[in-house]
Amino acid sequence: MIMFQQPETAMWFTAAARLAALLGDPVAHSLSPRLHNHWFARHRIDGLYLALRVPAGDLAATLRLLPRLGFLGFNITLPHKEAAFALVDRHDPAAARIGAVNTVLVHADGSLLGCNTDGSGFLLHLRATCPAFRPDAAPAVLLGAGGAARAIAAALLDAGVEELRLVNRTAERAHALADWLSRHFAHRPTVVPWPDRAEALRGAGLLVNATSLGMQGKPPLDLPLDPLPLSAIVADIVYVPLATDLLVRARLRGHPVVDGLGMLIGQAVPGFRHWGGTEPAIDASTHAFLRRALEDRR
Repeated sequence: MIMFQQPETAMWFTAAARLAALLGDPVAHSLSPRLHNHWFARHRIDGLYLALRVPAGDLAATLRLLPRLGFLGFNITLPHKEAAFALVDRHDPAAARIGAVNTVLVHADGSLLGCNTDGSGFLLHLRATCPAFRPDAAPAVLLGAGGAARAIAAALLDAGVEELRLVNRTAERAHALADWLSRHFAHRPTVVPWPDRAEALRGAGLLVNATSLGMQGKPPLDLPLDPLPLSAIVADIVYVPLATDLLVRARLRGHPVVDGLGMLIGQAVPGFRHWGGTEPAIDASTHAFLRRALEDRR
C-alpha cells in the first residue's frame, strides 16, 4: 500500500484503487486533486485522483487510453472543454446544449459520457449560501461570455431568471452568447455595452462575475457598485484570491456574497459520485480544507 500525506488528511490507495484525473494544460494550479483526494480519504475509499497535463494534440488519445488503464472518469479544464465535447460518445442534456464538457464519465462498456456541471455547481453553491434567492424576483447581471459564463447563463435561465443582462468587454462575444441562448430559451438576454456596465446593475437581484478580472495576476474588475440595490447578491467565480476586490467591496456595502470556491466544489460532485461511488460530503470542513490549501500556496 502506498501512502502519502496532505495537511490533516491521510490518503491511501492500492493497485485496485478507483482512478480519476483532471485533464488540462496547465493543471498545476488546480485544487481539484486536493478536493477529490480529500473526499476519497474522508469516505475511506481506496482511490486516487491525479492532475495530468495533456497538450491539445494528445487529448483524443488520452481519452481512449486511460479508460483501458482503469480510469473511471475525468474532469476537463482549459483548453479542452470544447474539444472533449467532440470526442465523447454521448452527452448529458447540459453539455449538449452548452457545447462543452467539463466532466467525462467512463461506463462499464468503455463508452464516454460527456457532462457539463459548471452551471449546476454554481447554482448549488448559490442556493446553499443564499437560501432566499428567487430567480424570478429581479434581473440578473452576468459579466463574461466565455465557457463558464455560458454554463451559468443556461443554469440561471433554467432556474427561472426572466431577465438576464449580459455584459462583456468584447461586444461581439456577448451578442453571440445572446444569440445562442435565444435559440434554447424563451427569454432573450439583453446585451449591455461594457462602458455601460454600471447602469446594468440598476434594479438587479444578482450580479455574477464570470470573467477572469480580479483573479490573481489579472487586471482588476473596474465596476462601481453604487447603482446595485443593497439586497442584491454578488457572486464571483474567481477563487484566487478567495476574497476578490468585488466581494470585499460588496460585503462592505452589505450585500450577500458568494465566493468562487463553492462552485469548484459543486461542479465536482457529479464526477465524484461516479468514480467515488458515493455522495461526497459538502460541509464547513470541506470548505475549510480547501481554504487551507489556498493559504498553503501563499
